Amino acid sequence: MTNRERVEALLRHEKPDRVPIWPFALGFTAVYTGISISDGYSQPGPSLIAQRKTCRDFDWISTPFIASAIMGAWEFGGEIKWPSGEFAQAPSVTRHVVETTEEVMKLGMPDVKNSGFIPRIVEFGKLALDGREDNEPFRLLLQMEGTFNTAANIPGAAKLTKWLIKKPEAAHRVLRLATDYLVELARYYKDTFGTEGVALFGGDPSSSNQVISPKHFETFALPYLKETHEKVLAMGFKTLLMHICGEQNLNLPYWAQMPMGDPGLVSFGHEVNLEEGARYFPNDIIVGNLEPAIIQTGTPDEVYAASRKVVEKGKNLATGFIFAPGCELPPRAPAENLKAMTQAVFDHGWYD
Repeated sequence: MTNRERVEALLRHEKPDRVPIWPFALGFTAVYTGISISDGYSQPGPSLIAQRKTCRDFDWISTPFIASAIMGAWEFGGEIKWPSGEFAQAPSVTRHVVETTEEVMKLGMPDVKNSGFIPRIVEFGKLALDGREDNEPFRLLLQMEGTFNTAANIPGAAKLTKWLIKKPEAAHRVLRLATDYLVELARYYKDTFGTEGVALFGGDPSSSNQVISPKHFETFALPYLKETHEKVLAMGFKTLLMHICGEQNLNLPYWAQMPMGDPGLVSFGHEVNLEEGARYFPNDIIVGNLEPAIIQTGTPDEVYAASRKVVEKGKNLATGFIFAPGCELPPRAPAENLKAMTQAVFDHGWYD
């Protein structure tokens, strides 16, 4: 089977011949192909070329995308900077659009079409549609960031988490704006690209238990995430990929209440045991979850051994499994480690 056929089989609730590899690589593909990490995030044409070449060279699924975990900050009027220097690995926020609860209560919706990253995402999508390759299971993969994470990026996670306790009306206002924005964004994607073969994806690190309590997740994150997913799936999108980022074990009963698609793709950070996480999503494909730090700092033998453990656990999951790192690949990870990771799946990812 080809990489596209493997994922298509999973989407039909069928078992492929082998576990496919989804790299979640944007910065790494830039470094690997010799362009800057900044261009990997900000320049659709070079970024698409870099991603496709890297996935061909390593024999991975190709799911080209352009995105950033800081969605919401720039889109609502804040300021960002592109990564530069040895240690910058992704865009970062330099100024949030609101500082006070009074400002957030007055904040309105931006023009989705012209906000922040969105023009680049749409440009990238149009380029990706021209010449889809045979290892690409989706026509397009478009960012729809997690609702709580998007809200956290508007005032900054530190402020939002304080408002959960001291100013809940301001927190609800930010979450209302984030929900409405993401639903409108999905509608814009539908109008521009349709829904057939289009998967929407996002992550939600700001809702992890490293940031908020399970009780605050239930009160603030759950209702808005669930509303966003329900409204987007009602538009006709079939598959959502949600990266449940970070330490989310105590939140899993709440995540399980959210529709992900038919089937959805549920990705976990390395902090979540795959078998335990899969128990909450009996109808969805599980994606994960090799610890990224091992890929960055380990030896090839250590990466191979860690990858083998993940793939041997994952391929026994009943609803299907895609091997992936537990977050985006470290941009400056040694290529030899990625070869070792890939070889472990090639050696141990076959089904009987």
